[in-house]
Amino acid sequence: MAQMNMIQALNSAMDVMLSRDPSVVLMGEDIGYFGGVFRTTEGLQRKYGQHRVLDTPIAEGGIVAAAIGMGVHGLRPVAEIQFADYIYPAFDQIVSELARLRYRSAGEFWAPVTIRTPCGGGIRGGQTHSQSPEGIFTHVCGVKVAMPSNPYDAKGMLIAAIEDDDPVLFFEPKRLYNGPFDGDPNKPAIPWSTHAKGEVPGGHYTVPLGKAEIVRSGSQLSIITYGTMVHVATAAAAAMGLDAEVIDLRSMVPLDSDTICNSVKKTGRCVVVHEATRFSGFGGELVALIQEQCFWHLEAPIQRVAGWDTPYPHAFEWEYFPGQARVKTALKAVMEAA
Repeated sequence: MAQMNMIQALNSAMDVMLSRDPSVVLMGEDIGYFGGVFRTTEGLQRKYGQHRVLDTPIAEGGIVAAAIGMGVHGLRPVAEIQFADYIYPAFDQIVSELARLRYRSAGEFWAPVTIRTPCGGGIRGGQTHSQSPEGIFTHVCGVKVAMPSNPYDAKGMLIAAIEDDDPVLFFEPKRLYNGPFDGDPNKPAIPWSTHAKGEVPGGHYTVPLGKAEIVRSGSQLSIITYGTMVHVATAAAAAMGLDAEVIDLRSMVPLDSDTICNSVKKTGRCVVVHEATRFSGFGGELVALIQEQCFWHLEAPIQRVAGWDTPYPHAFEWEYFPGQARVKTALKAVMEAA
């Protein structure tokens, strides 16, 4: 297996699918000649041509609309939205058209569209380049929502998404593009140079959507999280010497409720962590699930750590970012509760 960071793993996934399936096409702003703003599609247009890797205008609604049309007519488009913050102009196309197509046609039509987009903070991107809107789309019936936390999962999950006949919103934590991040604000932002961070098979493989992973086994408490926060939460628990079980959701829709509930029933204590805004965030759905299915096993109130209810502040990025200090506070509270 090759050593890859997440950028290289995603590039490899698209390379594999372009070579394996002639119906796969890539499209997005600057993804062709330039190779994408984070270089995730670098070299693919040169290898497969402009008819397979398409540069598009700056028009997110048009990108998704075109992808829907392609999907209905037999292609498997992979559309890139350059930053998750820019996905809102395409919201109506995603919600009213893409997500509803199979249902409103009684299964006669469908569009196997994958929408890739970098999300999250930690690169000093400010309010318009740091958002985590994944929770908004989990409320939309008809789309799957996924977010990997490491290179191996990134490649396998992206291949699974492209091969899926249902639309998938594939969020990529850009703070992890060049390796894991434990929440230390003194570490530099993403460098443009690449460096290996994990073993990834070179060929085709899949990581199923809808199956969480226990990244760290434990018996004292359960930490339910995804994306960048997998690394932050794991580091916080280790620093406190806690025997914490860390669950990486990997996909929010479909949600692996069995793995979540089995863990909480075992440990009796739970902390939910995500980077997105707290109010009406996906963490609220997780807390509700655990409360409904694990109530009699809980030994303490569930704690929730998330971003503040404010636009992502450029000048106070690390105050907003749910780093180790805030995770440790929640871990301490849940362990000390009677």
